[in-house]
Amino acid sequence: MARYEDFSTVDWVQDAQRERTRVRDLHRRLDRSWLSVLYRVYEAGQAWWVVLLVGLLVGINAALMAIATEWLSDLKLGYCSTGWWLNEKFCCWENWNEHASCVDWRPWSTVVGLSPGNLLVNWLVYVGLATTFGWTCAFLVREYAPFAAGSGIAEIKSILSGFVIKGFMGAWTWLIKSVGLTLAVSSGLSVGKEGPSVHVACCIGNVVSRMFTKFRYNRAKQREILSAASAAGVAVAFAAPIGGVLFSLEELSSYFPLKTLWRSFFCALIATVSLQAFNPFRTGKLVMFQASYDKDWHFFEVLFYILLGIFGGLYGALVIRLNVKVTAFRKRYLKPHGMAEVTVLTLSTAVICYLNIFLRSDMSEVMSYLLRDCKDGDYFGLCRVDYAPRMVWLLFVATVVRITLTVLSYGARVPCGIFIPSMAVGATFGRMVGILVQSLHRARPRAPLFAACLPDSPCIEPAIYAFLGAGAALGGVTKMTISLVVIMFELTGALNYIVPTMITVLVTKAVGDMFGTGGISDHYIKLYGLPFFDKEEHLDDVPIGRVMVPDPVTLPARGLRLHVIQDLLDRTPYKGFPIVETVKATDSHPHSVLRGYINRAELRYAIQKARDLHGLQDDAQCFFQATLSPQLRAAALTPASGAGSDDGTISNHDGPAAYSTPSSLDFGQWVDRAPFTVDPRQPAETVMELFKKLGPRVILIESEGRLTGIVTRKDILRFLHRPAHISRHDYTDSPDPDSDQFTPAVTQQPPLEMHALRLGR
Repeated sequence: MARYEDFSTVDWVQDAQRERTRVRDLHRRLDRSWLSVLYRVYEAGQAWWVVLLVGLLVGINAALMAIATEWLSDLKLGYCSTGWWLNEKFCCWENWNEHASCVDWRPWSTVVGLSPGNLLVNWLVYVGLATTFGWTCAFLVREYAPFAAGSGIAEIKSILSGFVIKGFMGAWTWLIKSVGLTLAVSSGLSVGKEGPSVHVACCIGNVVSRMFTKFRYNRAKQREILSAASAAGVAVAFAAPIGGVLFSLEELSSYFPLKTLWRSFFCALIATVSLQAFNPFRTGKLVMFQASYDKDWHFFEVLFYILLGIFGGLYGALVIRLNVKVTAFRKRYLKPHGMAEVTVLTLSTAVICYLNIFLRSDMSEVMSYLLRDCKDGDYFGLCRVDYAPRMVWLLFVATVVRITLTVLSYGARVPCGIFIPSMAVGATFGRMVGILVQSLHRARPRAPLFAACLPDSPCIEPAIYAFLGAGAALGGVTKMTISLVVIMFELTGALNYIVPTMITVLVTKAVGDMFGTGGISDHYIKLYGLPFFDKEEHLDDVPIGRVMVPDPVTLPARGLRLHVIQDLLDRTPYKGFPIVETVKATDSHPHSVLRGYINRAELRYAIQKARDLHGLQDDAQCFFQATLSPQLRAAALTPASGAGSDDGTISNHDGPAAYSTPSSLDFGQWVDRAPFTVDPRQPAETVMELFKKLGPRVILIESEGRLTGIVTRKDILRFLHRPAHISRHDYTDSPDPDSDQFTPAVTQQPPLEMHALRLGR
């Protein structure tokens, strides 16, 4: 977990409690004037305003990216003589659908006075521009936004499960990832923008939500906006608002209540509508490869649908396994040479892909040809009977080359997704299978297999096979099921192909699970050591006492000097401290009884505020046991203004820091007197479910009133991912310094005044 160990945990329970207290205090302060009524309406609908703005910005951002990507992709092949800013389709709009030659669009060889078909000049310019785009993208990512590299879905899953990754969703990441993604896709690298669109959308959601006080200081409320934003990101990528919501529910969000469902649907709808208003492709469609089918399918074709499903499962297993190995090699040996790697990869991709018509153009544009019926036009000779052997060979080569390039490209130090490359692989393979089945039918129309086909009528439509192959390959690499079926349905609008799609996806899932569970994002979570609870992970017959951190650092309920606490805060990274009180049992041996828990952020703020107001002395006595009225206790649950936590949270309360005088300081109002506690014999599986379902940052281990240990989500993750040679019953590995509690080297031999802070070993 080296890469992400500095990422802290969100306490959903505390955030929810703060929000309830904030709303209660707000209603208590407001009167019945019309201004107060308006403010109540604004407060109640603030979340809907946020998702509205997020949806609009996601749609606009996606439209601009689509326009720029299509223009840059065509720029590698030529330019428009009537307007340099026009891509090939807009330059030749009048005769585009007639497939006639366009005199306004000129290949680069005409610039030097050669014929339009001069292969050498056109190839050199194609390779040169592609390499320039790739190098520029890698440079921008390295210099300005390292978090913009990759897909981002694995990190988003960890963030939505309750971990903070500082800077991962900032405005600068949004800008660089949008520009870099456009350049990466335009360069011809075998990467897509659909997966990274989720990261871009979440960046927009984070930036917009932090403009509103209700969300700026509350991670739990921000999580609702991020879930809605991720749904909008998928919606604009595939023109599938319902599929986007289901994707967020199935693949990303670990917490998805009904209100989040409605807000996600609204956000996805607004994003789709705003993208539709821009109409970036001037076709009325939201994605370039959107298609429609009106031909019925035959039951004998189920055999070939199953074949496509088997291919999808095998493709997913192969790509996941090989890509994880390539990425591990890249992390170990190529990390300092990210720009050089991307440049060489882009150059090699351009050199190879120019020689194949199904690899040369933008993947979305190629898919738009592969997914179209022959009645909509013949592209590349796909519908010509005499071209069938040549098309089968070109499609086979394109499939093999695209698989290889996808394995090598995904995970490079540029914004990159795997959705569209996988769909392109499935589309070329599916179209190849469709052409073969169509050729077989033409050769033997009276065979028993084709008995359901009408005579003298087209029976096999290869475009359908390309469509199902695209879904199978995407399902194989992501392990999506329900959301994938809905996305594919929204792409085509063909209700009569729901059953074939479901059959193909189910076969893909069954075959893929034979080689391991979890999609490629789940494997990246493990590869990068991201803190995330996988749905498939279990801790059978393991008591939490074997997972907890024993002997945690504690604070006595009374009598501690201020300089000791300040020294503890300065020298250690603990996120919080249990409060204990030493009592004498009947056998006269003292032991520590748990009295509560205090967060590091509140403790720091209270000390600073008390110093500013009362001029505290370093030897002031500190207490953690004030008895408060319900009103003061409610106010204390809302953190103070300007109190920053280690995970970047800033609180919003201006009440008193603590009851204090120059010689004493009482933190009682900041102490959580009812923290989550479990017995050390409690099954670790149950404690893991508490973290998943309720979301506390820390759970204290208490036995017969005595504090015996502490456990956090990172401790359980560390136990799950311990080295294979360590038995669960022998597990004694010490957690890393960025956990909520641990025994660091700096305090293993503490000074005398620190001994009072530790439980006896």
